[in-house]
Amino acid sequence: MNDSIRAHEMMVIDDQGNKLGLKSKQEALQIAEAANLDLVLVAPNAKPAVAKILDYGKYRFNQQKKDREARKKQKTVGVKEIRLSPTIDTNDFNTKLKNAQKFLSKGEKVRVSIRFKGRAITHKEIGRQVLNRMADALSDIATVTQRAKMDGRSMFLMLAPTNKTKN
Repeated sequence: MNDSIRAHEMMVIDDQGNKLGLKSKQEALQIAEAANLDLVLVAPNAKPAVAKILDYGKYRFNQQKKDREARKKQKTVGVKEIRLSPTIDTNDFNTKLKNAQKFLSKGEKVRVSIRFKGRAITHKEIGRQVLNRMADALSDIATVTQRAKMDGRSMFLMLAPTNKTKN
């Protein structure tokens, strides 16, 4: 703003939004000073650069207000984790499935993981089958964002709610 502007020529817009045309930096600064306002570069990469004559303090206040409103409206997507074992029984699996459905209906992502203990790591295909069974059971309300993969002694897959679920 003001003296820190590097552009030599710029398109100048006054405080009412009227185009004043192509002006040199000195002319634009004189116009801004006469109006007792600041010269702010709003589009520095444009050809020619665009500068606006306005009250910089008020401009910054309004920008911060817009940013706060945008932050209020944005929704953070949480990631819930559901842990299974390779030898999970049917009823336990159904309980975990209901929890996953509940999380997905709230619009949250679900990370389904299996921790291999002891020698169970030699049978990774059993863990993969359990994860695929969970993905198949939730296929109507979730999509797989990351296929089952190993990470140390655990295997996990990520599920995200489909658009139908968020309504």
